[in-house]
Amino acid sequence: MSTTPGPEPRAPRPALVFDDPLDQQTSDDTDRGWGERPEGDSAADLKRFLDEKPPHHI
Repeated sequence: MSTTPGPEPRAPRPALVFDDPLDQQTSDDTDRGWGERPEGDSAADLKRFLDEKPPHHI
């Protein structure tokens, strides 16, 4: 009698999913992460505006 083991079982391959990808909501579909800032004071807003203003807007 042979005591050699047989081939090892393989892990199952991932199934192909043919759902419509546009039916699923992505992180881009939400307002989260689009640069919103917590409520702050107007002095901080003015400072940010002046810091980020392009040079041709004097």
